Amino acid sequence: MSSELVRYTKKGFYCEQADIYIDANGVVGKTIITHAHSDHARIGANLYLAHKYTIPILKYRLGSQINTSALEYGEKFEINGVKFSLHPAGHIIGSSQVRIEYKGEVWVISGDYKLENDLISGQFEPVKCNVFITESTFALPIYHWKAQVEIFKDINEWWAKNKAAQKTSVIIGYSLGKAQRIIANVDSSIGKIYAHGAIYNTTEIVRKMEIVNMPPIQKLNLGGITMKELQESLVVAPPSVMGSTWLNKLEPYSLAYASGWMSIKGIRRRELIEEGFSLSDHADWPGLNSAIKATGAQRILITHGYTAQLAKWLRESNLDASEIITPYTETKE
Repeated sequence: MSSELVRYTKKGFYCEQADIYIDANGVVGKTIITHAHSDHARIGANLYLAHKYTIPILKYRLGSQINTSALEYGEKFEINGVKFSLHPAGHIIGSSQVRIEYKGEVWVISGDYKLENDLISGQFEPVKCNVFITESTFALPIYHWKAQVEIFKDINEWWAKNKAAQKTSVIIGYSLGKAQRIIANVDSSIGKIYAHGAIYNTTEIVRKMEIVNMPPIQKLNLGGITMKELQESLVVAPPSVMGSTWLNKLEPYSLAYASGWMSIKGIRRRELIEEGFSLSDHADWPGLNSAIKATGAQRILITHGYTAQLAKWLRESNLDASEIITPYTETKE
């Protein structure tokens, strides 16, 4: 493994020739960050290189004191003969695939990705390579997403129905990525949009980037809003509010969850969720296969998800596919 262009270590993916990590875990010199979710972006590096939209979120989450270098998609830089560039991953705001080239050999580390353009995260861009390191969060044939426009039609109808029934519409989504996707794509003519503080703060950082025209939102202050106003509104909240006294104060409410995991009905029942919308920020089974094929890579390294199942499937398609076991166990979904 030591002769490989990229290898996995306890501190993350490592390119020894350039002495740089990708999504480093621990104290290192330089790291390239694929996106700002906490399982990929951690404190400890002397220098963080990331897409320009990721940098403000990194500084908010890891501290303003971190040393950063902002990059554009497609911008090339070189370290000790190794050429690097970032390319759109479509996962969340600023999410990137990392292209690494040395002596004519090209590796691509996907980070997390999805193929459908969600109108806020950018369009996934397949990158030709010899070796593709891919995530596999939803790498089973049962995972097949509906088009985003259909899902938001369902969300808007749910919100309008609750409004007519005088129930507050509470939708759960991860505070970075999913929440902004919901806010940017719901029909804001139905009513006002309120956000839990954690979501409000992150969304305002994204709003300043002027990536997309986002409707106005307000931070939810339960002392400053009437019951009637609540019952006409959409409240966007993070998963941490599930079962909390904060959530109980919104009664009567209808609770929905936006996640790819909502395609499994058992999870909905276990969490006492009334509505589950299968809105995922990761590629589904067809998307994963399409992305892998588009790279032209003959060697596939698989991480973060159903690694064994995808590796077996790809080997049956005459590709050199194998697993990489990493600590990425918490899916920001």
